[in-house]
Amino acid sequence: MVEAANARIKRWKYLAHVLPTNQVPYIGDYVRIVCALANMFFPPINQTQDSDTLLATQMRDRLSGNLSLQSFIEDNGLDKRNKSNWDIVEHVEDFPRMSDTMLRVLTLGTYQLKLSRSYVQEYLSGDCDIQVHKEIEGLLRVKLQSRHVSSKSYLLWIKYDTDHIIAYYCKCRAGARTVGTCSHVAAVIWYLGTAVHTEDTSFGVQDWGMFLEDAAALPETIDSSDSEESVVEE
Repeated sequence: MVEAANARIKRWKYLAHVLPTNQVPYIGDYVRIVCALANMFFPPINQTQDSDTLLATQMRDRLSGNLSLQSFIEDNGLDKRNKSNWDIVEHVEDFPRMSDTMLRVLTLGTYQLKLSRSYVQEYLSGDCDIQVHKEIEGLLRVKLQSRHVSSKSYLLWIKYDTDHIIAYYCKCRAGARTVGTCSHVAAVIWYLGTAVHTEDTSFGVQDWGMFLEDAAALPETIDSSDSEESVVEE
């Protein structure tokens, strides 16, 4: 919503660029004028108040949901990289299937979902395992590569049942958030809940290199005979 409002303001060329410091005393007045014009003549940005109220209620209900899982992981030493209590699996058969609506409600938007394909591509091509706890039902652990630092990876945990995602926790900087998810958690949920049930396996960024020709494979010169005939014999 904030970015949508900013986009409306930046439709005026004056406010769409960096301004010199001598304009600082006047910027506030210009912004007020532009916002008044937008409020008067543009349609409202938010036309779904009922759905926003429902989303706000869900956010309040989930405000403290992940803290219990984080505490459980840390209190029981499940944040150690010990693999003796975990089984490595390719697919989690009882993981809930997720629709687009369910994913958006869980991630509170689409930003994390847009990054999911690239994270899954790292998983498929890297040394990452999906691990299910041997004794605790409905608890899995995954190690995912950082998108920013190639030498860093993060552990994440997801608690689930056959119908719902109960809680999640990731060791990244944003992984302990209680409302919404970090990109790592969103990628795993998207992969296990949606991607594995589709026939589309083209995860990650398109490899445009397959359309390039080898520069070393030079074609035969067409005008070689002409160049030879142009040499004057003495």
